[in-house]
Amino acid sequence: MVPERETTARERAASGATAASRARARLDQPRPPRRRLLPEWDPESFGRLSERVARFLGTGRFIVWMTVVIILWVVWNIAAPSGLRFDEYPFIFLTLALSLQASYAAPLILLAQNRQDDRDRVNLEQDRKQNERSIADTEYLTREIAALRIGLGEVATRDWIRSELQDALKELEERQNGHRPDRGVLPADRPAGRDVHDR
Repeated sequence: MVPERETTARERAASGATAASRARARLDQPRPPRRRLLPEWDPESFGRLSERVARFLGTGRFIVWMTVVIILWVVWNIAAPSGLRFDEYPFIFLTLALSLQASYAAPLILLAQNRQDDRDRVNLEQDRKQNERSIADTEYLTREIAALRIGLGEVATRDWIRSELQDALKELEERQNGHRPDRGVLPADRPAGRDVHDR
């Protein structure tokens, strides 16, 4: 019986060894990045580079340098001795170089324009949200001012009180000057007897 137990323990150890030798995938850790055949680049840095190149291609300095290079190229290949010429009259190599430069410049300019369009779109969205907030604030302040005006319409102002006091003063002066001798200003000034206005 002892040999049977030893064989089963050996079998378990052997099967455990093969299981341990297999690589287990851990679910609590991210996988290591896979190798790719294509080169990787940072799109943000590539976009910044394309904007710099497009900005340079749109300057007068680039046009002047390109004109100088083309003139030197043509003059050298016409006036130089035949052994030193590297591009004969139809200037095929010059045409190829200019085509290559244009084929790279056009996509870089388009990429720079796309990035600028994205920035403009974000700025327009932020401006639109700011305008909506400003309109909402303006409408709120307009409602508050209207409510204050309605509330102040029922409050006596200084000018209204002044005009009422002036009217009362004129009435007092008229009574004192004798325009209304039957009525006095104060109840003691009124004539004795029953007042008509007490009814």
